[in-house]
Amino acid sequence: MLRYPLLDRAKLVAAFLVIAIHTGPLQSYSSYGDFVVTRIAARLAVPFFFATAGFLLYRKLYGLAEDGVVVRRYAGRVLLLYAGSTLLYLPLMLYAGYLSDMHGVRDVLRVAVFDGTFYHLWYLPALAIGVLLVYALSRRLSAAWAVGIASVLYLAGLLGDSYYGLAASAPALDAFYDSLFGLFTYTRNGLFFAPLYLALGLLVAEQTRARTRPPARAVWIGLAVSVVLMSVEAILLRTWELPRHDSMYVFLAPAVYCGLLALTRRSSRASGKRGMRDVSLWIYLLHPLVIVLVRGLAELLGAVPWLVTDSMLHYVAVAAGSWTISILAVRWWPAQARKGPSVPRSSRAWKEIDLGRLRHNLAELRRAVRGDCQVMAVVKAEAYGHGGALAARWLQGEGVREYAVACMDEAIALRKQGVRGDILILGRTSPERYRELIRYRLQQTVVDAEDAVALSRYGRTITVQVKLDTGMHRLGESTDRFERVLSIYRLPHLRIAGTYTHLGSSDRLEQTDEALARAQVGRFDAVVARLRGCGIDPGLLHVQSSYGIVNYPELSYDRVRPGIALYGALSTREPVRQALDLRPVLALRARVSTVRQVARGEQIGYGSDCRAAADRLVAIVSIGYADGVPRVYADGGRVLVRGAYAPIVGRICMDHLSVDVTGREDIHPGDPVTLIGRDGAHAITVEEVAERCGTIANELLSRIGRRLDCMVHPPEVQDGETEFMVC
Repeated sequence: MLRYPLLDRAKLVAAFLVIAIHTGPLQSYSSYGDFVVTRIAARLAVPFFFATAGFLLYRKLYGLAEDGVVVRRYAGRVLLLYAGSTLLYLPLMLYAGYLSDMHGVRDVLRVAVFDGTFYHLWYLPALAIGVLLVYALSRRLSAAWAVGIASVLYLAGLLGDSYYGLAASAPALDAFYDSLFGLFTYTRNGLFFAPLYLALGLLVAEQTRARTRPPARAVWIGLAVSVVLMSVEAILLRTWELPRHDSMYVFLAPAVYCGLLALTRRSSRASGKRGMRDVSLWIYLLHPLVIVLVRGLAELLGAVPWLVTDSMLHYVAVAAGSWTISILAVRWWPAQARKGPSVPRSSRAWKEIDLGRLRHNLAELRRAVRGDCQVMAVVKAEAYGHGGALAARWLQGEGVREYAVACMDEAIALRKQGVRGDILILGRTSPERYRELIRYRLQQTVVDAEDAVALSRYGRTITVQVKLDTGMHRLGESTDRFERVLSIYRLPHLRIAGTYTHLGSSDRLEQTDEALARAQVGRFDAVVARLRGCGIDPGLLHVQSSYGIVNYPELSYDRVRPGIALYGALSTREPVRQALDLRPVLALRARVSTVRQVARGEQIGYGSDCRAAADRLVAIVSIGYADGVPRVYADGGRVLVRGAYAPIVGRICMDHLSVDVTGREDIHPGDPVTLIGRDGAHAITVEEVAERCGTIANELLSRIGRRLDCMVHPPEVQDGETEFMVC
């Protein structure tokens, strides 16, 4: 897991700055000095918390197909924390008359949704509303659009905050903001403040994933300049007496953005306890309570001149008390609340997706191709059973900009899950659905000359790629009929983005297979040369799929189309010309439902063809052919239970299979069973299973059942995802 040590330390500093805002450490020494500390330096703290939460939350979402569910659950956890904090402060709220101004539903909503049930708790509903808004904007548009729209809201909020004097001088604006202040006390609450900083966190997360972060020198210069300009801005606004409140500055946003970029530049994979990273959360939540305790203790001990009147000693006492109680709270907080994602014990069967391995495989394939060739990721058939949107979204974060799917519905599903870039439909699309090609900005394969004419007759520009049949005789216009090929490129309303073919025998190194593959390459190159001779630009060229990459690495085109190799497997265990360090992305597991003693001569499962030759101990495993385990795997198939192999016995059923665990009294209901993947020192590969079933890995993976739960291992999120500051 990636950790950001500078970010963690900065969060602690920010928490102590929040205490400074509420205690005024220099008040009794210098009012101007206190202004610099609490109204300039400390104003970086809360926006920094928002930006950090945005960075870590939205960074975690890359590659998660159900990211909307994750965001909603996150917002729900924040609101649950808000409810718990409200209960904690309820006695103080009643004692201080904090709720005495609420006289109706409107006032209740104002306090609960915007102002916060206690003065510092406004942060929590603002965070919940903000993450939902920014997520919706980024998925429908983009991170840049989310920042842009949030910036407009922020600028509107400025006129109700630090620049209120300008709004008050214009009657129409003054009336508008007066109406807003009937809904909430400050424009820092609600929609005007949090979304911008959450969106900036999202932007930094995307830049980190895509490796488009600004240079370090530019970041540090930008940070220094922004802080200086923000300080000047704050001083001028104070001098001109413009602020109604002073939480929002123009140059606060670039300062937080540059600061987040600087603090996330360094990361580490060191493991260790994460409790200290939670302390900033508890300091934020508990410090108002500590302020009350310190004041009460000072009165009890007769130490008011030291612990209250002296602002610096008061700050030190509150900071020390908040730190101590927060350390104790972190140690007391149940460990279960800080765990990362896991499969619950209720899951009968599930697949595990390791996104770190997907990243590794992408890097291996990029290393294997020549020149400036880029990867077009094949994510058809739910990315070979791994989850189409899951894989595409993660690959998008790794810089992949082109994807290939089998049909229209697969392409639309990716778009609806926020996948951007070019999506190529490899199969034919019916004319009734041409409208959707334009609506979802998709690229359509031209499967022959007649198909091209139909696409052209639609009358609107459609982006296409031309498939050439070089000898596989599946889809594509035959290279033997050049005039028909040429006619495709001359049709109106078709924007030719690329030309490609598919090798039919690249997966084997037999002499005859190699001759066929090289003949296909020759036909493709010859047609491309003739097209160019006729003044035709064929667009991007691509020939190699997974086996084309490993068996014909000398080929050099604009794109490669890896499918099965991206997911760490090949179709079979046959040797290849260029061996790559591919790592399986998927593991398939289930649980032991029950363990049964079977006496000698008794049948196991359906039919009477499997009878125990001796007394056996049999574990019933909750997975079957409806989950993608072929029935024929019962013949010689095996699984891993507690790190040791166990043979499958009897027929594989729709929902269950049986394994022989004789002599292993340590096997119990609920124990995980591995059908594909590693358990301890042993592993079962998908190629091995496919070989035993007389098929290829592609078929097995793409048939994995949809009713399986899915556990995702993201490689670059901090472990634990429950707290609102750390995410």
